[in-house]
Amino acid sequence: MACVAALFASPALLPFPSTAASSTASASCSCRLRLRPAVVARAPRQQPRGRRALRRFDEVDGVSKKRRGIGGGAGGAAGSQASSPRRDRGLAVDFKESQVAEFDDLEEDKFLNAVVKVYCTHIAPDYGLPWQKQRQHSSSGSAFMIGDGKLLTNAHCVEHDTQVKVKRRGDDKKYIAKVLARGIECDLALLSVENEEFWRGTEALSFGRLPCLQDSVTVVGYPLGGDTISVTKGVVSRIEETVVDQPLMNKGSALAWLFRSDEAENIGYVIPTTVVSHFLNDFQKNGKYTGFPCLGVLLQKLENPALRESLKVPSSEGVLVRRVEPTAPASSVLRKGDVIVSFDGVAVGCEATVPFRSTERIAFRYLTSQKYAGDIAQLGIIRDGNSMKVQTILQPRKHLVPFHVEGGQPSYLIVAGLVFTPLTEPFIEEECEDTLGLKLLAKARYSLATFEGEQIVIVSQVLAHEVNIGYEHMGNQQLIKLNGTAVKNIHHLAHLVDTCKDKFLTFEFEDDFLVVLNREEATAASSDILKEHAIPSIRSSDLSEPYVETETEVQKTSEDFGESPVTNFEMGIDCLLWA
Repeated sequence: MACVAALFASPALLPFPSTAASSTASASCSCRLRLRPAVVARAPRQQPRGRRALRRFDEVDGVSKKRRGIGGGAGGAAGSQASSPRRDRGLAVDFKESQVAEFDDLEEDKFLNAVVKVYCTHIAPDYGLPWQKQRQHSSSGSAFMIGDGKLLTNAHCVEHDTQVKVKRRGDDKKYIAKVLARGIECDLALLSVENEEFWRGTEALSFGRLPCLQDSVTVVGYPLGGDTISVTKGVVSRIEETVVDQPLMNKGSALAWLFRSDEAENIGYVIPTTVVSHFLNDFQKNGKYTGFPCLGVLLQKLENPALRESLKVPSSEGVLVRRVEPTAPASSVLRKGDVIVSFDGVAVGCEATVPFRSTERIAFRYLTSQKYAGDIAQLGIIRDGNSMKVQTILQPRKHLVPFHVEGGQPSYLIVAGLVFTPLTEPFIEEECEDTLGLKLLAKARYSLATFEGEQIVIVSQVLAHEVNIGYEHMGNQQLIKLNGTAVKNIHHLAHLVDTCKDKFLTFEFEDDFLVVLNREEATAASSDILKEHAIPSIRSSDLSEPYVETETEVQKTSEDFGESPVTNFEMGIDCLLWA
C-alpha cells in the first residue's frame, strides 16, 4: 500500500486524530492505530482435522473468512492477547467459547463488499527536466463506496494518474474509474465509475461519528502483501492530533481513513470523518476541491502568567499573534501583539486549544479547518488591553514554495540554454536538499509570500552551448532581477524576456552573481539547443498565455524570512504554531 510523505503533504495542515494501542500486529500493518486483536482464530474441538488445518492456513495469509479480528492488517500472522492460548506451528489460537458468535457472521457483513481495490497507473513529471515525464509505474490501494456512484480513496493513490481501475471483492473484473476531485492537503480523492454493472447489488457505507476511547474499530482494506481483503480489529486507546489506504469502520459505518507509514513500526495515521465530510461538501458546493482555509497567523501560547500580565490579558486565555501572513485576509484586521481569545464565540485557551466533545480539547486550528474557502470568521481579540471583535475572510494559504504543482506539469522557460523553473517542494524532493544550498533551502522552508502569485524562480541547470560559455556550471540559483526589474514569478520572467528591446539580457542572481547574454544571439541559439537536447518547446504551455499583472506588491520588511518554519505544524519549540 502506498505511503504518504511529510506533506502531506503534508500536508498535514489539518487536525487528524489518530488512535493508538498496544499491538501484536506485524510491521507491515504499520498503523498509528495500534491494534489488540480480540481473537486470532478459534477451532472447535469437535471440528474435523482438515478444517482446522484450513483455518491455520488462512491465518498465515491473514485472510480468514470466519473471524472478525486478525492480527496484522497486511496479512501477517500474529499472537493472541487471550489468557489461554495454544501455540501450533507458531500461531496463537484462542479457544474461548463465548467469542465464537462474534466472528461467525463476518461473511455476512455487507460492509466488506463496499471496500474495493484500486489499481492506478502513474506518470509523474520530471521536475529536473520539466519538459518530459518520468517512467510509468503502477500501484494499488483501497477505496470504499459512499453512494451516488462515487468512491473515496487517497489522493496519493491516484496522483499523476493516467488510468484508474477498481475491482470489487470477490470479482475478477476491473472497471475504469474517473478522478473527480483530489485534495492533496487532506490526502483524499473522489472517484466515479460509470459502468452500472459495477454497482449492481452493492450498498454504500454510511459515515459514523468520530470514535471515542475504548471503541471497537475494524480496519479493512487491501494493503501490500496480498490481493485479497485484509481485516483487523482493535480498540481505540488514544485520540490525538496528527496528520490513508484503509477505511476504519464500526458496525458497518466508515469512521475514518487509515494509511500506513514507513517512518515508524506499527504506526499509521487516520483521517477522521470530519475531514472527509469537509472534502465531500467542498466538492458538492463548488464542483471542485478548493481546499481548507487558514487564518494565516503565527501564534504563541500564553501559559506564562507574567507574559499574560504584560499583554493585559485578565485571565488564563488566548494566544499571542506573532506574525500575520501578508497574503492572508486577516492581515487587514490583525496585527502583531494582538491576543486572540475567541473564534466564532468559542473560547481559545492559553495553550492554543479549544473544547472538543465533552471532556476533550483540540488545537485551535481545528476550528479554521471546519470552515470553507470564503467563509467569514469572527475573532475576539485583546489589543493594548482593550477587548474588541473583528471579522475576517478565511482562504487557503498561499505558499511561496507550493507542496503540489497544479496541472501536474511544472512550468519552465529556456533562455540561451538557461533552464528557469519555479522552486517547489516536489523539485526539492527530486533534486535532494544537498544540491540546493543552505540559503535557498532556508528560503524555501521559512519565507512568506508577500503578494499573490509570488514565486522563487531558479535556474535549475544550463544546457551547454557556445552562447552560454562560462555559465554552464550554474545550477539551483535564485534569479532576482532581469535588466534591473525584480522578477515576480516565472510567467513574469517570460514576459520580461519577450518584451525586452535591449542589446543584452542581464540576469542578476542571488549574491550579486551576473549572467549577461547578447539578446539576438540568445534568440538565434534557441533552435539549436532544443534540437540538441530533444526538447519540444522553449517554454511550458502555460507560459504561452498572455501575462496579467498581479496586484500591488506588499512592501517587504527587513526580515528576509521568518524565524519559524511556515507550516501548519507546531514548530521547533512547543510555544510556536501556525493557525
